[in-house]
Amino acid sequence: VRLQLWDTAGQERFRSLIPSYIRDSTIAVVVYDITNLNSFQQTSKWIDDVRTERGSDVIIMLVGNKTDLADKRQITTEEGEQRAKELNVMFIETSAKTGYNVKQLFRRVAAALPGMDSTPEKSKEDMIDIKLEKPPEQPVTESGCSC
Repeated sequence: VRLQLWDTAGQERFRSLIPSYIRDSTIAVVVYDITNLNSFQQTSKWIDDVRTERGSDVIIMLVGNKTDLADKRQITTEEGEQRAKELNVMFIETSAKTGYNVKQLFRRVAAALPGMDSTPEKSKEDMIDIKLEKPPEQPVTESGCSC
């Protein structure tokens, strides 16, 4: 499975780029901030944009992020679930900061991919975690080249 992530941060200036971002995509993950009502209200537009480009030939996951800020929550879990049900998309809440449900998000999306339903359930021992980190910088040598 090849995974390529595009993060537009929900910015309006990226709306025109949606077609090129998702032209060959199988999955779209639309994320809102549970502490920001406006970001939640924008999710319908983003999902409509995805469907305009891909039709029903796309898996869409609605994600309520920042569950670590529960004391500032403006959108309840039930409201997120209801929106997902209305839009016929998958739903999960996460915290990118603490890692809460992030693995589960990608596991659920992967399980929804075409052809995955016929593969046997893999145990957690068979799964690997991939951490994307910036590689350490190479020290600069006397010649001025870090190679």
